[in-house]
Order: sequence, then structure tokens, then C-alpha cells
Amino acid sequence: MNETIQATPKNRKKAFMKIAILIAFVVLAICLVRFTPVRGYLTAEALGRLLEEGAGIWAPVAYIAFYAVGVCLFLPGTLLTGLGAAIFGPYWGFLYVWIGAMLGANAAFIIGRTLGREFAASIIGGRLKKYDDGIEKNGFATVLYLRLLYFPFTPMNFGMGLTKVRFRDYFFGTGLGIIVGTFIFTFFVGTVKEVWASGNWGELISFKVFFSVGLFVSSFFIPKIIKKIKGEETLEKEAQL
Repeated sequence: MNETIQATPKNRKKAFMKIAILIAFVVLAICLVRFTPVRGYLTAEALGRLLEEGAGIWAPVAYIAFYAVGVCLFLPGTLLTGLGAAIFGPYWGFLYVWIGAMLGANAAFIIGRTLGREFAASIIGGRLKKYDDGIEKNGFATVLYLRLLYFPFTPMNFGMGLTKVRFRDYFFGTGLGIIVGTFIFTFFVGTVKEVWASGNWGELISFKVFFSVGLFVSSFFIPKIIKKIKGEETLEKEAQL
């Protein structure tokens, strides 16, 4: 998709108005979380009680919606994921977290694309345009690579909306890229919470706990492994030239 933005006064004004709305949205979102009662629900006990009393059997749907909105309001993804694992356990928690993360990630992308893309395109030139075109051509691989590197979740959601990456590439790259990290983190937190809630500390030396700890520790090496593989591929390409 070839994209050109005519640098007319009218287009520049429109682009600046949209980016101003985006900046205002980000500031208001951060203030909403920091200075309102929303902050008081950011614990497993408080949120779990709210979901149980207010949503009942619809608690999973309510949590998924909470996660999606939370991503758009710049709540940390690790916090939202940990809450889901602690409330719903390692397996259902993983499913609900992944769905909520996908909804939130795509909503944030659309917000960034709608309000910020015109401004970004109007100021891109030379070297930056080269990278922007490259992201469009290799969108899926780029998004997948950054997700596997654990690039900050929410900034990437909005930031990718400012680029030329196609939505379908972003969608599938994100969906595949967050599966491993999401499963490892929810399995670890959910397993530890189950042992804590049962009060049976003997289970701390069970295979399930050791396996979850092993997965959690190994997750920190994933970015290094991905970078090493990427580096070796780059060297091979250079050697072929």
C-alpha cells in the first residue's frame, strides 16, 4: 500500500489536531489510573471480589473487558496478566488473559492509527521513511520479533499504529508472539497462587511448582535466544552478498 500525505496547510492542521487528541487521551488515561478509585481495584483480592459480586458467571467476560480497557489506559500488561492468573488459575487465566490482551492490543493499535498516523507520516522523511516502508513489507515478522523480545506491550500497541504496518500483520504477529510469554507467566503466577491459597506448603516441592518456576526463569532467556538467532541470520545474509 503506497501512502502519500500531501503537506497542505489543511492536512497539517488536521494531523496536528489528531495528534493533540492522542496526547490528551494518553495523559487523561494515566491520570485516571493514578488519581481515581480505579487504582484501588488493582489487586487480585479487590478485583476478584468485584468480579464475583458484580459479574457472577460473567466474571471472565468482565475481566477480559477490564484487561482490554486497562491496556488502552496504560495499565502495565504484567500487572493485568498477574491478576488474571491469580483470580482464574493458570489455565483459564491464560485463555482470558490472551483474549483480553489481544482485544486491548488491537484497540490501542486502532487508536494510534486513527489519531497519530497522519502526523507521523507528515514528518517522516529520508531514513525514517525507509524503515517505515520496511515495516510495511515485513510487518508480520517485525511484530512477531518485537513481541518475542518482550518489547514494552502498551507503547508498542500504540506505536505500531503510527507505522505503515498492515493491521492483519499486526494482528497475527501479536497473537502468535504473546502466546509463549503469556502462558509462562500465567502458569507461574497461577500455580504459586493455588499453593498459597491451599495452605499446603508441602506442594511447594511438587513437580508442577518446579516446572512453573523453570518456565518462568527460562522466559528471561527467550529475548537473548531470539537476538542470537537474528544475529546469525544477519551474518549469513552478509556472507552471501
